[in-house]
Amino acid sequence: MNFLAHLYLSGNNSKILVGNFIGDFVKGRHVYDHYERDIARGIEIHRAIDLYTDTHPVVSESKQRLRPVYRHYSSVIVDVFYDHYLAANWEKFHPQPLTLFAEESYNTISSFDSILPENVKHMLPYMIRGNWLVNYAGLEGIQRALTGMARRTKYNSRMDEAVNDLREHYQAFKKEFKEFLPLLKAHVDQML
Repeated sequence: MNFLAHLYLSGNNSKILVGNFIGDFVKGRHVYDHYERDIARGIEIHRAIDLYTDTHPVVSESKQRLRPVYRHYSSVIVDVFYDHYLAANWEKFHPQPLTLFAEESYNTISSFDSILPENVKHMLPYMIRGNWLVNYAGLEGIQRALTGMARRTKYNSRMDEAVNDLREHYQAFKKEFKEFLPLLKAHVDQML
């Protein structure tokens, strides 16, 4: 799952939300040595979300559709696709409008600037300015996200072309997302 899903799955604890958001940018196992308890717990939840997602058979179906062209990048692409479905159908999953949820999330993350990893500090202004969380709802936003990711890879990932696969197999990916998200949410809710 990508940024929006990690934030969505954080519950009502702002420190867990921040830890869950920065999880990809924090290395090492001893997170409790470097972060206060709820931030470290959020990092652990992020890692648990990634592990559950990466090993789930429903997600594997989505990845298999992409693997012949995008190889190991297929899992990253599926994460972005699933954020699209979450954003595009947000009102079915969360009582708060997406625009307000995104604004509050940006503000919460920004308020923890002193503990944010440098890569997050660099990325966050672009994320806020481009309102990534809200723009995931449209295919143009997904195209921008994947193009940005493709620019940052060492190899020719072709991720910038993946929006065409999303268009072509839109209903199949959507079906898999709708089947998977409630399972993931139940898994994370047990942790929270």
